[in-house]
Amino acid sequence: MSENTESTQPTQTVQADDTQPLKPIKKPSRWKSILLGILGLLVLAGLGAYGGYAAGLNDRVSAENEVVTKQLAEQYQFALVDIEFGRYEAAIQRLEFIIANDPEYPGAAEKLTEVMVISVIPTPSPAPTLTSTPDFSGAESAYQRAQQLIAAQDWPGALNALDTIRKLDPSYKTAQVDGMYYFALRNYGHSLILQAGNLEGGIYQLTLAERFGPLDNTAYGLREGARMYLVGASFWELDWQQAYTYFSQVGAGWPSMWDGTMTASNRLYIAAMRYGDDLYKRQQFCDAYNMYQIASGMGELDNPAAGYADDSFVQCFPATPTFEPTPTLGLTEAPTDVPTAPTP
Repeated sequence: MSENTESTQPTQTVQADDTQPLKPIKKPSRWKSILLGILGLLVLAGLGAYGGYAAGLNDRVSAENEVVTKQLAEQYQFALVDIEFGRYEAAIQRLEFIIANDPEYPGAAEKLTEVMVISVIPTPSPAPTLTSTPDFSGAESAYQRAQQLIAAQDWPGALNALDTIRKLDPSYKTAQVDGMYYFALRNYGHSLILQAGNLEGGIYQLTLAERFGPLDNTAYGLREGARMYLVGASFWELDWQQAYTYFSQVGAGWPSMWDGTMTASNRLYIAAMRYGDDLYKRQQFCDAYNMYQIASGMGELDNPAAGYADDSFVQCFPATPTFEPTPTLGLTEAPTDVPTAPTP
């Protein structure tokens, strides 16, 4: 009977794994978490650096575009001057340079077509006489004349003599003539700016000199100063803050620079007073007073500025009220009479 009972019970098979001890669960390594954190920080730092680099790159590209735009505008103006004086080859080179950098520059393509048409129109000239050997007597004479004029500091005359050399024989002493062109143009532009007060003409001559070689630091700085003077003059009586900003730079480097009417130092003095007036009217009294102080260091303030300066000082540095001590009544001592005992 017992044997039958045992046969009816389900038998369970014993597996080998059931007899093995449980393996402990491994915790994630602490160093692995640290490494992941460091890696994340490096990724974030890299993204931040890339963002800063991209922003800086955009700023640099914008600045370069602004410089190129200014150069193209300048070259276009010079091209118009070249056309007016019949220097068509120079005008064509300038216009081609403009189109190469900005094909959509307004008027450049049309003006280039116009100049190319004008330049190919033949001009009547006498038939050349054939000679067996080239005659350098005319070019040599003009060369000696140019040397004499340069020594005499007659820059316009020297440039005319050099033009004569190039017309007679473009290949005559090319390197020496180029050097003389540079020297004459550089010094002519220098004298136009500092002596004649012809800022536009001086800028143009110095720019022409750059075609024969880089400008020295003095000439380059002088041209930039003349440009700042013209920009500052364009704000005259329109925006005194801008006028003061530009003439403070020109006055620091070239106080005697002038445009035929006023020197840079004189314009700086006037712009400082008028800018102070604007600040006073906007009730920025402390800024106005500081501006009047700057102007008074260059000359006596005129009537409006002097009055505004006094009031600005009062408004900016008001007198501090003084408090007088209030008198206090002296304290009287309470009577301390001791009653006497009655006598019997």
